[in-house]
Amino acid sequence: MTVQNETEQSGVVLSDAAAAKAKALLDQEGRDDMALRIEVQPGGCAGLRYQLYFDDRTLDGDVVSEFNGVKLAVDRMSAPYMRGATIDFVDSIEKQGFTIDNPNATGSCACGDSFN
Repeated sequence: MTVQNETEQSGVVLSDAAAAKAKALLDQEGRDDMALRIEVQPGGCAGLRYQLYFDDRTLDGDVVSEFNGVKLAVDRMSAPYMRGATIDFVDSIEKQGFTIDNPNATGSCACGDSFN
């Protein structure tokens, strides 16, 4: 697995807030062997859905970038859908969690759970 700095290959940006939250979650579990993985999978009412989770696997063709000590893995099938996307972490009164701003998404469903 080759680790690239920032967005050299994946084209995905993990914000400082998202990297800090992911690192805190990994530290809480005592795991330094996992990467934050973003996948695009078929599903949802708009056709495609994001899956964001910690993964200790290395898949053939993964593009792995590192942001503030957190590895971000994108599989080769998801990479074209994710190029230029930003993963952030929001913590406000209205909302808390990881968010994905993807310029490749041309639309989303009413509930915001999937995109096309």
